[in-house]
Amino acid sequence: MNRVVILGTGPAGLTAAIYLARANMKPLVIEGDQPGGQLTLTTEVENFPGFIDGITGPVLMDSMRKQAERFGAEFKRGWVTSVDLNERPFKLQVNGMGEVTAESLILSTGASAKLLKIPGEKENIGSGVSTCATCDGFFYRGKKVVIVGGGDSAMEEASFLTKFASEVVVVHRRKELRASKIMQDRAKQNPNITWSLDTTPVEVMSEAGKVSAIRVIDNATGEEKQIATDGIFVAIGHNPNTAFLENQIKTDEAGYIEVVPGTTKTSIAGVFACGDVQDKHYRQAITAAGSGCMAALDTERFLEGKAVHDWSESLSE
Repeated sequence: MNRVVILGTGPAGLTAAIYLARANMKPLVIEGDQPGGQLTLTTEVENFPGFIDGITGPVLMDSMRKQAERFGAEFKRGWVTSVDLNERPFKLQVNGMGEVTAESLILSTGASAKLLKIPGEKENIGSGVSTCATCDGFFYRGKKVVIVGGGDSAMEEASFLTKFASEVVVVHRRKELRASKIMQDRAKQNPNITWSLDTTPVEVMSEAGKVSAIRVIDNATGEEKQIATDGIFVAIGHNPNTAFLENQIKTDEAGYIEVVPGTTKTSIAGVFACGDVQDKHYRQAITAAGSGCMAALDTERFLEGKAVHDWSESLSE
């Protein structure tokens, strides 16, 4: 029997592990197929407080993991295939480990950025292909970038990127954008944004290990062309990693776990959620880490019978 099991090892899960290990809760942390989360795909991280000259994503995650281990957190590699949250102790089926039981559970499984699934894309993540303008926009000061997408997030990120890039080209496979009118108008009024609509990306081009262009097809004419660029930002949405929960916990229509506002409490007492799996707005390493701290404190209070709020309160209250 484990007092607390943490699923996921991004900034949220590792911060929760640090706090709970220091509280002598001996958390068991189950790493998924991508230990360290999305930050392991990022080269330089310059906006995480405390690192004057920046730090690479993999090094930051490795340091957080070692910090949690130092205080007694136990890490095991495995993939959760199913969970039973109908009663405590909770039961988890984990590949390579069998059944794992837990008095409490922290879900920090994150959200995976949707990718275009075209040649050259995955190979160049971190070398010119990014899924986070807020994280990586600074590195493209004075350069030309492409952003792929047509929704609100794409328009917001395109506008954000103009603070750094000299030109932002929006590539979208439809003639019309999916973004709200106000977001479209804001982007179209920005003189540093140009448009390549009704255009389908088919390949990411690179030279000397860096992105150099994106090859696209004009949907109306079938003509192929290359758009020269220093960076490509993919903004076509995210998928929260919640499928394994099999609707046993309350989520929104997109699959993000719902929590009681101001806490990390979910619809099931003893189950907490932190990081991108419950945050579709900020998706930053520092906000994920902060929510991991909240989850650890909420879990500790729950296990000690010192819950701040009545567990019967609904998520809508």
